[in-house]
Amino acid sequence: MLDKLHFTVGAEVVVTPEEFTERLSRGAFDLVVVEHPSPNWRETQALELLHLSNRQIPLIFVGSTLQRETVADFITKGAYDCIEMDHIGHLPVAIHRALDEKALRDDRDRAENGLRHSEARYRALAGNLSYGICRCDRNGKFLEVNEAMVKMLGYASKEELLAVNLVSALIQDADKRAQLLGRSGQQGLVDPIEIECKRKDGTTLKIRFSGQEVMGEQGELDAYEVITEDVTKQRQLEDHLRQQAARDPLTGLANYRHLAEVLAMEIKRSERTGREFALLLFDLDGLKQINDRYGHLTGSHAICRLADVLSFCRDIDTAARYGGDEFAVVLPETGAEAANQVARRICDSIANDGMGPLLSVSIGIAVYPHDGERIEALLRKADVAMYTMKAKKRELRNAR
Repeated sequence: MLDKLHFTVGAEVVVTPEEFTERLSRGAFDLVVVEHPSPNWRETQALELLHLSNRQIPLIFVGSTLQRETVADFITKGAYDCIEMDHIGHLPVAIHRALDEKALRDDRDRAENGLRHSEARYRALAGNLSYGICRCDRNGKFLEVNEAMVKMLGYASKEELLAVNLVSALIQDADKRAQLLGRSGQQGLVDPIEIECKRKDGTTLKIRFSGQEVMGEQGELDAYEVITEDVTKQRQLEDHLRQQAARDPLTGLANYRHLAEVLAMEIKRSERTGREFALLLFDLDGLKQINDRYGHLTGSHAICRLADVLSFCRDIDTAARYGGDEFAVVLPETGAEAANQVARRICDSIANDGMGPLLSVSIGIAVYPHDGERIEALLRKADVAMYTMKAKKRELRNAR
């Protein structure tokens, strides 16, 4: 499967925790895939051993049956993703995203380590076409710039840019302006900082600054030598990958991984504020029958119809798809009565969306902390309530 998607795969298989620890200590691996459950392993033992190794390697669980509570526990403890065997076709996508994010992190770390430099490196890079190089006085006025800096900021010539004050004209954020020329670490190095700057035409870009202080003959601060790197596209790509990793590809809603993160954050916030929040679970009734009667395209459209209804929640709410026909909505600062009102509105909206076939949902509600103080407990409470409602609907149909 992975070979067809142009992955070059070289795998090592281990069956015991001891073998896993030994391989981690002597090998360079891009990814760890763990079968769940596995004989001789505790549920999260692979994650624990990976953390102890201090290796930043994505880990994905694959299993025939993964309970919601188990998946939530794995994700909150650091697993990148969890794939059921029934959906094994999703594994290449998960691997691709995991490796992309790891590559970006590695690139960023290498850039951070490489940006600290000496004056000799400054002179060597002065003609570099990738990095902007400049020297400015204590007040931020340019004294010297290279062509890359001129091009990066959209000026016509060095002379035009030299007439500009780096701090006041290019950097909009007053706090960032103060930080840039006031962040000196060991040996007079200017600590790396990313700042949004303004080009000559008024457009913005994100620049990473790094450099060093230049001292005068009497030991006083005389100037700064600065290396600049345009990281705008890199940060945009990182944001895009983060959004992809947190989104369900069919509906655009949050996925299970992001749902678990939101629930963890809401629990922490509620512990701090003492306020409730509600979790609503939804199951789209009769999706199998819709697929059998109308085809899978109509079934996918039905899923998207429900997703469209759920997407019209408040900005502070989170709507997620975490299973084939199962959805969730997290309602911050919401109690049981208000959560029931939201549930009724959603039922009415999906039943009266004006499209066919007619749809209905079964709903379960759990409220923190009354129904549980952990993610697993809240999911279990809402899940039981949802399937109780589904069973009652089935009994009513059979009684007719």
